[in-house]
Amino acid sequence: MTPEKRFQELFEEMYRLCEEQGWGDPFSYARSREIHLASLLGHTVASTYSGADAIDGDGEAEYKSTIAEKINGTYNGISVQETWEDQEDYLINEKLGKYHNHYIARYDGGKVAEVWKLSADSVLQVLLPKLRKDWKRKTTGKHKDPRLSASITRKEILEFGERVL
Repeated sequence: MTPEKRFQELFEEMYRLCEEQGWGDPFSYARSREIHLASLLGHTVASTYSGADAIDGDGEAEYKSTIAEKINGTYNGISVQETWEDQEDYLINEKLGKYHNHYIARYDGGKVAEVWKLSADSVLQVLLPKLRKDWKRKTTGKHKDPRLSASITRKEILEFGERVL
């Protein structure tokens, strides 16, 4: 069997399995990594693409993954609200703070090299100042992508996180 034929079979098998389990399209965004990570951590895969990525022992959880040499977690595509007060409320109650646990994973090829767990409070402590700065920048001028983004660095992950894998 050629490598191309084997890939075709695995591709179709993975899609079929995800469809049977109600996990959705494994090739949409980072969905395959979410499914992979949930399986490794013993979590339940979330049933939708928007919102939580998985369910852990504390409830809805957020996943971030990277293939970079050093672990980091990027939060991008965050909707911009009219005022900072509205933005902060949205971030705390609807976007970041509603997930008790945030898991940040670094992949090395097809394998997970490390996974860190951060609480919602820690994620908010690190990201709110960065997002406020980005909000001010985005609301005072024209930008190609008006949505907010910020990252949690390796140093911050090691300071605030707990290694789980």
